[in-house]
Amino acid sequence: MIVGLPKEIKNNENRVALTPSGVFSLVKNGHTVYVETNAGINSGFTDESYVHAGASILATAKEVFDRAEMIMKVKEPIPQEYDLIRPGQLVFTYFHFASNEELTRAMIKSGSVCLAYETVEVNRTLPLLIPMSEVAGRMSIQQGAKFLERPMGGKGILLGGVPGVNPAHVLILGGGIVGTHAAWMAAGLGAHVTIADISLPRLRQLDEIMPANVDTMMSSQYNIEEILPRTDLVIGAVLIPGAKAPHLITREMLQLLPKGAVLVDVAIDQGGCFETSKPTTHANPVYEVDGILHYCVANIPGAVPYTSTLALTNATLPYALKLADMGWEKACAEHKDLQLGLNIVHGKVVCEAVRETFKL
Repeated sequence: MIVGLPKEIKNNENRVALTPSGVFSLVKNGHTVYVETNAGINSGFTDESYVHAGASILATAKEVFDRAEMIMKVKEPIPQEYDLIRPGQLVFTYFHFASNEELTRAMIKSGSVCLAYETVEVNRTLPLLIPMSEVAGRMSIQQGAKFLERPMGGKGILLGGVPGVNPAHVLILGGGIVGTHAAWMAAGLGAHVTIADISLPRLRQLDEIMPANVDTMMSSQYNIEEILPRTDLVIGAVLIPGAKAPHLITREMLQLLPKGAVLVDVAIDQGGCFETSKPTTHANPVYEVDGILHYCVANIPGAVPYTSTLALTNATLPYALKLADMGWEKACAEHKDLQLGLNIVHGKVVCEAVRETFKL
């Protein structure tokens, strides 16, 4: 199979879909890999390293799209890439269709085969979402702590406090991968952490593995409203696979938070779990609503591309090899996990959550 790696062109997206090591594995299996020039440079991988791994370098994205049977990306195609995608071409990337109707309709029109990292599922886990969720969870605390600083617009509280001064209170909505890694980071810095989730078995698990400065709470509107007045940082870590995230904090509820508090919406790829959320970029990451800072960067792991690209390739490469070795139809027929990754095939929406979101 001919595999193409175009350079990511979304604002401040510095990751690349495969490391040179990943390219080497594909070439070793008899596949051809074309890489757009400088596609990996911001992740620390030069064109020379890809050539050494067996890839060929092409000057433009159009050349890569024109030649490749399978396109591997990190983020969803953006409007200037829509017309590069041709009928029958396999596009393997994060799509998050449920939060983007324009993208959904563009991919329907393209006639391509859209296989989404975020809906590949094994035993009720999302193996291609996990590594970026781990990075995003840890980064959410790092960014939240920064924007709580007064010069950044926050209330001016140190996350871990100091002797004689209480630490900040962090509320994490969702006890999945993002929430768990956020809690470990916040607890490690000394914050007082509360994780809210709707699953009692999950709360029991978290209660067993978390340090003493982490509490668990059953998630409900009443409980969230009760805790907001003493919360400095809220991490939105809710995920419904393939579907739009629910709004757990409304605009009215912002009045309950102390001024200068920070909301970090890691669920923004799926529409966001705060009513006042809207996507931002690393170039302009925050905005203020009613005295509350909102950090809603849609590609948080793009800020640490070396770590993120390595973690992503570790997870996606085995699936890329199956698709390349067998072709997408046979691979999806024989592997239920890959089949669940199919969202749009030749103009038809085959993912139920996306279909329901846009009434297709």
